[in-house]
Amino acid sequence: MATRTQSKSRTGSQSRTSGRSAAGSKSMSTSRTAAKTSNSSRSRGSKSQNEDMPNSKFHQLFVDQLKDIYWAEKALVKALGKMQKAATSEELADAITTHQEQTREHVARLERVFESIGQTAKAKKCPAMEGLIEEGQEVIDDTEEDSAVRDAGLIVCAQKIEHYEIATYGSLRTLANRMGHEEAVQLLEQTLNEEKETDVLLTQLAESSVNEEAAAE
Repeated sequence: MATRTQSKSRTGSQSRTSGRSAAGSKSMSTSRTAAKTSNSSRSRGSKSQNEDMPNSKFHQLFVDQLKDIYWAEKALVKALGKMQKAATSEELADAITTHQEQTREHVARLERVFESIGQTAKAKKCPAMEGLIEEGQEVIDDTEEDSAVRDAGLIVCAQKIEHYEIATYGSLRTLANRMGHEEAVQLLEQTLNEEKETDVLLTQLAESSVNEEAAAE
């Protein structure tokens, strides 16, 4: 009797264990199905969001800022020509000339960014760059020709311009990356790196000779 009772007990225990295992397996299967459904839903949502992106306010912000810096770069090409002629130091004049050539490339690169997102390149007046360019002209007007003081002032103005451009291109790259505009990200990052290099070069010119000469005048 004891043996049969123990056998029944073991059989009942095995049955309950099997039942729990089956229930657990069913629960895990249900969870995996729910997870797949959730992932599929997120995927469809992401796809829908990407399709709607060109009409979104976020995308329009990106385009508006592109138009802004496009105007700024085109205006800067002319302004750098005036700054180059006003510079006393040959090294500074050469640096400005080099950056003027880079700026022409930046204009062309922005046109490629517009093209990459299916937009026509258009410029929108940039009050910030307009003010920075005017400040550079004021330095030229208020300093003596062929003086190191003028060169020092030109470097100050040029670096203000560079810092504005660095902030702009860095922000545009971040926006483009968020929207998945991979080609635009690469183009904007290339320009961003060149702006940073120019800023470093201007600092080196100021610290190596120009500021010391200006202080001695």
